[in-house]
Amino acid sequence: MEQVEREIGEAAGKIWEALHVNGAMSRAKIAKATKLSAQLVNQGIGWLAREGQLTSEKMKGTETIRLKQQV
Repeated sequence: MEQVEREIGEAAGKIWEALHVNGAMSRAKIAKATKLSAQLVNQGIGWLAREGQLTSEKMKGTETIRLKQQV
């Protein structure tokens, strides 16, 4: 289980960095920017959301995710 937690934690770090540099992004753009699988993107987003670091909004049918401090 430790390996899984480490992978998700590393994914969360890559996602945080991508959002910090690029601002709000869709899940697809996060996956492309970080080169992570869709599954790891979702798990990493869940990790960051659980820590209260993210906010999201839906515009024109697409969910965009951003870091809370960038709102």
